[in-house]
Amino acid sequence: MPDISLTTVVLLCLAALAAGWIDAVVGGGGLLLLPALLLGLPSGTPAAHALGTNKAVAIVGTTGAAVTYARKAPVDVRTAVRIGLAALAGSSGGAFFAAGMSTEVLKPVIMVVLLAVAAFVIFRPAFGTAPATGPATRRRILAAIGLAGLGIGFYDGLVGPGTGTFLVLALTALLHLDLVAASATAKIVNCCTNAGALATFAWQGAVLWQLAVLMAAFNLAGGMFGAHTALKRGSGFVRVVLLTVVFALVANLAWEQWVA
Repeated sequence: MPDISLTTVVLLCLAALAAGWIDAVVGGGGLLLLPALLLGLPSGTPAAHALGTNKAVAIVGTTGAAVTYARKAPVDVRTAVRIGLAALAGSSGGAFFAAGMSTEVLKPVIMVVLLAVAAFVIFRPAFGTAPATGPATRRRILAAIGLAGLGIGFYDGLVGPGTGTFLVLALTALLHLDLVAASATAKIVNCCTNAGALATFAWQGAVLWQLAVLMAAFNLAGGMFGAHTALKRGSGFVRVVLLTVVFALVANLAWEQWVA
C-alpha cells in the first residue's frame, strides 16, 4: 500500500461509508468513492489502481445491499442474474481498456452524463413512482440484457462512477419497475459488473488490497443501512436522493475541473 496518512485513511473510510449508503439507495456511490480515491492516493498513483481499489471496495457494499433487498423487495432474481451475466462480460471488457486511461478525461465525461440523467428525471416527475405492472416481456428483457447488461457493464469496467444510477434508470424504463424494485434489481446486476471488472484489475495487479479491505467494511455497513432506508421510505424518497446526489456531484466535479 502506498504511504497514506492516518487522516487520509479515516476520510477515505468515511467516504466509503457514505458511498455505500448512496449506492444502495439510488446507485452512484462510485461518484463519491472514486474521486475520494483519486484525491487521497499519492500523486503519481496510476488511475488503474484507483479504479481497481474502487471495485474491490464497492463489490462488498453492493453485495450487502443486494442481499438486504432480496430478502424484502419484489425482485425477479432470474432476470436480474441474466442481465448480470451480460454485465459481467461487459465490465470485464471495459476494464481492459481502462488501464491506459488518464484520470483527466473522467470528470468531464461524468458531468455530461449526470446532467443528462438529472434532466431526464426532472422532466419525467412520474418516472419510477408507479408500481411494477407485471412480468416484463421477452423483448424488454432482451433490451435490458443488451443495454443494462453489456452496455452499462462495459461503462462500469471502463470508468465506473454512476453505474448504479444508470442501471436504476435503465431498469425502470425498460422493465417498467418502480424505483425501489429497480434499485434492488440493480444491486444484483451491479454485483456482477463489479466482479467482472475486479477480476480484470486484480489480474493486472491494480488493486491496493490493504486499503480496500479496510474501506470495504465501512462500505458494507453503509450499503446495508441504505437498502433498509430505501425499503422503508419508498420510491419518492429514492427520487429525491437521486436528484440531490446528481446535482451535488456535478457541482463538486465542476469546481474541481474549472475553479480549484
